[in-house]
Amino acid sequence: MNWAFLQGLIHGVNKYSTAFGRVWLSIVFVFRVLVFVVAAEKVWGDEQKDFKCNTAQPGCHNVCYDHFFPVSHIRLWALQLIFVTCPSFLVTMHVAYREDRERKHRLQFGEGCKRLYKNTGKKRGGLWWTYVLSLVFKMGVDATFVFLVYHIYEGYHFPTLVKCMQAPCPNVVDCFISRPTEKRIFTLFMVVTSLVCILLSFLETVYLVGKRCVEMGRRVRTSRQMQVTASMMDIRSANNLVLKSHPDNQSGKDTGSPAPSYSAVVLKT
Repeated sequence: MNWAFLQGLIHGVNKYSTAFGRVWLSIVFVFRVLVFVVAAEKVWGDEQKDFKCNTAQPGCHNVCYDHFFPVSHIRLWALQLIFVTCPSFLVTMHVAYREDRERKHRLQFGEGCKRLYKNTGKKRGGLWWTYVLSLVFKMGVDATFVFLVYHIYEGYHFPTLVKCMQAPCPNVVDCFISRPTEKRIFTLFMVVTSLVCILLSFLETVYLVGKRCVEMGRRVRTSRQMQVTASMMDIRSANNLVLKSHPDNQSGKDTGSPAPSYSAVVLKT
């Protein structure tokens, strides 16, 4: 494994992730990838060799092993890690595409031209959708593989003794799994880390969607306030125009005719 190349990819993904994404990345590469690389081969390396059955019937051993272990745990987890980590690298590739497009735009129109993106790594527009869809895809992959492990192996329990009656076995054969307790603990560890990653991806999705809804609400309120302010300014301007066009109305009470005087007439009877 080229650790320098892996470090560069991790740095690129970590740079454009949120706080939830950084925690998810740490769990994936510390508690899943490294544990898988270091311990998986030692735990599951003797998977078929030490699967023993109390019969010498040719082919019975292979048939019973294929019945209880149709897919190797190592290969299943390897596929899971590949499918889970690839969407994060797609986000880095999308940012690289933006940077390359911005570079070509400056070469074509000069350094003083208007930028296509204010910040190529800011999650806006297509990059936001790429990031959110990558989170949904990662949750779907982890949930699918957790279900597959449970469905294929009929749970996460590894019994010490299993009964096999598959042909060409002559009768019910007792078969023994090597180190079942260790394999059960290792399997539960991988399942729990997958569930934690699903939870982190879900929280990050809720955070991004909620943040976008809050921003849209602020924009709507700001636009409404601007519309109200503009309408008030239009009303004031209209009133000022009316007052300027009729200046005599400003002193209407002073320009009126004087009130008539009345005299009292006393009639003598």
